[in-house]
Amino acid sequence: MARASIILGSASPRRRELLRQIGVECEVHTADIDERVHDNEAPAEYVLRLAIEKAERVASTLAHGASLPVLAADTAVVVEGRILGKPADRADAVTQLQQLSGRVHEVLTGVALAFDDAVATRLSVSHVRFRQMDKSEIAAYWDTGEPVDKAGSYAVQGIAAVFIEEIRGSYSGIMGLPLYETAQLLRSIGHEIPRTQGTT
Repeated sequence: MARASIILGSASPRRRELLRQIGVECEVHTADIDERVHDNEAPAEYVLRLAIEKAERVASTLAHGASLPVLAADTAVVVEGRILGKPADRADAVTQLQQLSGRVHEVLTGVALAFDDAVATRLSVSHVRFRQMDKSEIAAYWDTGEPVDKAGSYAVQGIAAVFIEEIRGSYSGIMGLPLYETAQLLRSIGHEIPRTQGTT
């Protein structure tokens, strides 16, 4: 196994796989932080704040945090300025999916990189259009188990793809880790991203 070159402050297997997609191996450590939205906090401010808090918390608790950069991210599904978090239960998921049905929503992902006592950030904003869904489809989707731990009650890379008419923005960002912005952050501290075959 390749040696880890960064620390990922997230237990998300999707984020780890996305890093591997661009040739970055990571060591996983998680941070227990309060993820409640502050009063009058805008969605962009919210995801960036949580990403920063996760990165800083992990960096501060690891003995070798100063030697390896710590990457963290947070994603929010937003409808008319309202943040849709992970569903509390079936009823909550059904309500969220009904709000997404037949309309466009935003997916915001904040990324933070803590290294050498500094934290740099990037924000990815994408737009997703869902087709109209009926109640039976929503109920059947919940029964698959996929929406249970997902912001907005859906996974773009999963079964929910059959509901999506259009995406404008970053597919990887909607999954939870925008690779373009992540690569920018890593390159800003001299971390090389492997070149693809055929690149000169």
